[in-house]
Amino acid sequence: MANYLDVAKSWLSNSFDEETQHEVLELMKGDPKMLEDAFYRTLEFGTGGLRGVMGAGTNRMNRYTVAMATQGLANYLKKNFTDREISVVISYDSRNNSKLFTKVSAEVLMGNGIKAYVFDNIRPTPELSFAIRYLGCQSGIMITASHNPKEYNGYKVFWEDGGQIISPHDKNIIDEVNKITSMEQVNIAEGALPETVGAEVDKAYLDSQLSLLLSPESIARHSDFKIAYTPLHGTGVRMVPAGLAQAGFKNVYHVDAQDVSDGNFPTVVSPNPEEPTAMRMVMERADEVGADIALGTDPDADRVGCAVRGDDGKMVLLTGNQTATLITSYALTRWAELGKLDGKQYVVKTIVTTDLMKEICKKYGVEIYDVLTGFKYIAEIQHRNEGKKTFICGGEESNGFNAGSFVRDKDSVITCALLCECAAWLADRGQTLYGYLKEIYKEYGYFKESLISVYKKGKDGLEQIQQMMVDFRTTPPKTLAGSPVVKVVDYNKPEETGLPKSNVLQFFSENGCKVTVRPSGTEPKIKFYFSACGPDADALNAALREEYSK
Repeated sequence: MANYLDVAKSWLSNSFDEETQHEVLELMKGDPKMLEDAFYRTLEFGTGGLRGVMGAGTNRMNRYTVAMATQGLANYLKKNFTDREISVVISYDSRNNSKLFTKVSAEVLMGNGIKAYVFDNIRPTPELSFAIRYLGCQSGIMITASHNPKEYNGYKVFWEDGGQIISPHDKNIIDEVNKITSMEQVNIAEGALPETVGAEVDKAYLDSQLSLLLSPESIARHSDFKIAYTPLHGTGVRMVPAGLAQAGFKNVYHVDAQDVSDGNFPTVVSPNPEEPTAMRMVMERADEVGADIALGTDPDADRVGCAVRGDDGKMVLLTGNQTATLITSYALTRWAELGKLDGKQYVVKTIVTTDLMKEICKKYGVEIYDVLTGFKYIAEIQHRNEGKKTFICGGEESNGFNAGSFVRDKDSVITCALLCECAAWLADRGQTLYGYLKEIYKEYGYFKESLISVYKKGKDGLEQIQQMMVDFRTTPPKTLAGSPVVKVVDYNKPEETGLPKSNVLQFFSENGCKVTVRPSGTEPKIKFYFSACGPDADALNAALREEYSK
């Protein structure tokens, strides 16, 4: 890219609005590193779309980078679908500028002769996935940065099957986006009005969720089961409680301060339900009302945090791996009890998700797939098996889970309903969710997983992360928690893994420990995933964390 200062100066032209020009001038007066980070490259349109800090600059989320990305997408759609009218549905979350980015995206699509549907208000990502097939669209756009901090926003692209874009469409769209280098190349129908959608799609979406429940009679007997819930200022505020109510649960207690849809996320540092601080208020609410389960969803309501009542009566925050374990065990048990297993069902997990799911599937003779990190790869398996095998459920360690094939992404609405239904089913057996988890560990063995994320911001940080991956490849660890490394898997070698190429490394030790290293695809950080099993799993996992936190 040209010198970042020259690029910044070009943003002072009349091609950009006065507010943007003023922001660029302020950057020029401030820290040179901030200016460089805003303009040293074009915000990368990755295999899932855009995500970045909002603000002026080529490396920022703003109306111009969104417009140019949408023009590239429009160009690809027109090349790919030459035999029909093209339509795209757009949804958005509560983040700052989400409405603006939605408006810009719709106007660019309509400027290119593409029909645009836009939801009448904020809606979850899973409902956007559902709406694509329900409305017969060729693509979908979700304006969200998921669980990232408030400074971020993003732009996820989905294909006509309802899943996020995968090969070859991801790379082909990236190629088209990269051809758009200025606003002069963008066709925008300013002021054009898209077709609004809302209540009809809501009803169809919730009806589909209801059909996936496995123990309605248990819910009927325990409809007064107490549930504490928070949307963390995001899109789950209406649809999650509506899904629970439609399932039959009558007592859903809200955290009023967090029901407010606010892109500044005023009550949390980061709206990520994986983090204990984000779940603090809903766990306190559970204590206030005597609820046995507390649920929290991220801003676009695809991920779920879950806390349950422990043996000592205190709330215990589960990991994404534990949530996935609970629902997988419950679902396969009920499918077996109902006589629905005939060898044509399957489950999917990602390579960094607990291997306990494999053990559960083995017991029931259900096939399980291991895929790369990212729910789009779970959706790819669903698409590949459509009409041949039945998808029961799938999950990833980062609190994403789904069941059934109506939605081709992680879905907090059905996940919350299934967790609560499982609790009702367990209540019939005189058992709790926490007790059920302990029962699972007793049957299959104890598994302990954890994660460390190391943040490296800015251009220098990106280079450091890249160098760390180079170093791990050239000099892999010889031991894990004192046990010899017996296997190294490099996912940059698809001929060895059988999966698409990905910048991921896994190390396996003689005593069953596993460490996975990968740069985040959405944030400036590198992730270390640790897994241990057996009676010493807690100590081994702690030792791994200590080794890699240095």
